[in-house]
Amino acid sequence: MSDATLHSVTQDPDDFAVQIADSIESFIVATTEVAKGDEPDSAVPFMLLEISQLLLAGGRLGAHEDIVPDERYEPDTGPEPDVDDLRERFAVLLEPIDVFSEVFDPYEPRKAPVPARISDNLADIVTDLRHGLAHYRAGRTSEALWWWQFSYFSNWGPTASATLRALQSLVAHVRLDQPLAELDGLDTDEDLAEEELAEEAGRVMIEEIAGPLGLRSLKH
Repeated sequence: MSDATLHSVTQDPDDFAVQIADSIESFIVATTEVAKGDEPDSAVPFMLLEISQLLLAGGRLGAHEDIVPDERYEPDTGPEPDVDDLRERFAVLLEPIDVFSEVFDPYEPRKAPVPARISDNLADIVTDLRHGLAHYRAGRTSEALWWWQFSYFSNWGPTASATLRALQSLVAHVRLDQPLAELDGLDTDEDLAEEELAEEAGRVMIEEIAGPLGLRSLKH
C-alpha cells in the first residue's frame, strides 16, 4: 500500500502518528522488496540504510512520553501475516554472513554473546511493525502508537539495533580491508561461550562476500 492510500488527505503530514506510520510502512515495503532478491548486489548497504532510518522513528517513540491506548484491552487484529517467506529469502540472500554474535543486554554483566540471524531478526521486526500497522489502518491510532512504543522497548528496538550493528560491522570489514574470519559452523542452535564464538568466526574472507553483497572490492 502506498503512502497515498495509507492516509486520508485530511491528515496533517506533520502529525507525529502520521510520520511514525509513514516511516514504518516505508521500512516494511523496502524490506519486502529487498527480500525478493532482484538486486542482491545492494542488499547489505540498502538494509543498513533502511534500519538506520527505522531506528530514527524508534528513537522518537522512545523519547516520547508513555502512550496510553484508548481501550483497556487490545482489539483483535486478526491473523498475523506469515513472514516465513521473508525470513527464508533473506537467509538465502545473506548467506554466508546471516549468523552473527549478539549481546542482549550490555548492562547485564558476565553475559556471553549468543548466535543470532539477520534473517530471523528482520522477520521479527516486520512482524512487530505490521501488528501496529493493522491497528493504525483500522483507525486505532493510539493503539498503534502504544504497540509500536511498547514493542520498540521490548523487542523490535533491541533487535533492530543488533541487526544494524551486524550490518555496520560487515560494511566496515570491507571498507577497512579487514577480512572476516570463518563463519562456517556458527549456528543459532548452538550454545557457545564467548571464546568459542571468537574461534568459530574464522575463515570466510571479505573477497567472498564483498562482490555478491554489493560492497566495495578490496584494494590489492
